[in-house]
Parts: sequence; C-alpha cells; structure tokens
Amino acid sequence: MDIIISISVALVAVAFVVLVYFLSGALKSLQITLNHVAVTLESLEKQLDGVTRETTDLLHKTNQLAEDVQKKSDSLNNVFSAVQDFGQSVQKVNQSVRKVTDQITVETERQSKQISQAVQWGNAALNLWGKYKLKKSNVDTATNQYSRGGV
Repeated sequence: MDIIISISVALVAVAFVVLVYFLSGALKSLQITLNHVAVTLESLEKQLDGVTRETTDLLHKTNQLAEDVQKKSDSLNNVFSAVQDFGQSVQKVNQSVRKVTDQITVETERQSKQISQAVQWGNAALNLWGKYKLKKSNVDTATNQYSRGGV
C-alpha cells in the first residue's frame, strides 16, 4: 500500500506540475492581453482628452458666435424699426397728397364753369388782339404806301 500512496503522490505532483505549467501559460497570455488593453486604454484616454479639449473650444466658439448673432439681431431690429417708421411716414405723405388731390379735383369740378368762361373770354380777347394787330398793320402799311407816293 505504500507503493500506491507513493504512486498517487507522484501522480498528484505530476498533475500539479502540468496544471501549473498550463496555468502559467494562460496567465502569461492573460498578462499580454491585459498589457494590450492597458496600452489601448492609454491611447483612448489621450484621444478622449483631445476630443474633450476640442469640444470645449468648440463650445466657447459657439457661445461667442451666439452672442455675436444676438448683437447683430438686435441691430437689425433697430433697422427694421426705422424702416417701418419710414414706411409709415411715406404712407402719411401719400394720404396727405391724396387729400390735396381730392380737394383740388372737387374744387376744379365746382369751378369748371367759371374756368370754362375764363378760357372763352381769354380766347375772345386774343382774337380781338389779333384782329387789332392785323388792322393796325394794314393801316400802317397803307399809311406807309401813301406817304411814299403809292396808291
């Protein structure tokens, strides 16, 4: 029986050595994998820091751009108010011109007979003046011919 115990102990020792050998290979492989994971995580951490910095810079620029857009929008509001005021002023001027035009039209229609008569009198006066000038020129021509010894 001693032999069986000795053989059993030897077998257990050999099994333990084989187990330790394969376990050490697995642990070495695990160590290599963990080293790769550590390197990858370091690289990822550096990239994440870069992305964080760029995101922070982009956020600052976006905030500055938003403030600039807000200022320009406020300036445009003033311009649009001025344009609206100008439009209202032009509308008031148009209304005033329309009122004056309407008043002139009404007054002209009301006094159209008088104007017509004044034009007729003016035409009559011009006709008389023309006849007078014609008669005077005929008289002057006749006087000049008579004074020269003409017929």
